[in-house]
Amino acid sequence: MVYAPRAWIVTIGNELLIGRVVNTNAAWIAAQLTLRGVRVRRIVTVADNVDDIVEVVRLAVRRADIVITTGGLGPTVDDMTMEAVAAALNRPLVLNKEALGMVERFYTSKGYMLTPEARKMALLPEGAVPIPNPVGAAPGAWLRLGRSNLFILPGVPREMEEMMSYVFRALEPILPRLCVRELSLTIRGVPEAALAPILRQAARRCPSCYTKSHPKGHEVDNPVVEVRVLASAPSCEEAEKMARRVIEYVEAQLGGDYGASSSG
Repeated sequence: MVYAPRAWIVTIGNELLIGRVVNTNAAWIAAQLTLRGVRVRRIVTVADNVDDIVEVVRLAVRRADIVITTGGLGPTVDDMTMEAVAAALNRPLVLNKEALGMVERFYTSKGYMLTPEARKMALLPEGAVPIPNPVGAAPGAWLRLGRSNLFILPGVPREMEEMMSYVFRALEPILPRLCVRELSLTIRGVPEAALAPILRQAARRCPSCYTKSHPKGHEVDNPVVEVRVLASAPSCEEAEKMARRVIEYVEAQLGGDYGASSSG
């Protein structure tokens, strides 16, 4: 069996905890990691608080092969992720010359002076490799910690998504050589509770697949259930066969009388 790296996603920011901002970063990163054969084991959201960030980062790097944080890299006083990561790893926070060059080029290209607040974004934990930010001011950082890789990224979704290209290139040596396929089946007229025993038997057709039902309509009056099956294998053909085995079992049990439709 191919080893699947374990990942933690840590999203940082008071705005996430008070509901002012929807946490789209966690969902996007989780989906991208899953499609590359990585097992996302935990998603944690913490406040802009050094002690809270320290606690989560220390635990994450002990338990996961891949740790990705987003948020808290800007020039303001509540942007404290780099400071907290340095404290979590017992490393000093130092001015990184390469990161400073990135920040300086961004500001001068916009016609702005390099203020002390801007220089703050070039302070990285000692030993960190700066990650270029193609569309923003704040560089990210990459730290290799034994078997764990820690990536520190901005919270602005567009910046984070651009920088994840760098992350995946860095992770290439440890990403499994797997193809991931997901198939879905939409069933109308059958309550989720009635489908449960069928899905339990269907999942046994592929124990390594992730089989999950998602109710879309009213449970009794207008039941609509989407069944999704996620499979991974060394070849795309094999992954698709694994997922389809589950879908076909459900279809056979329903007898084709319930408006079932499948898609890849």
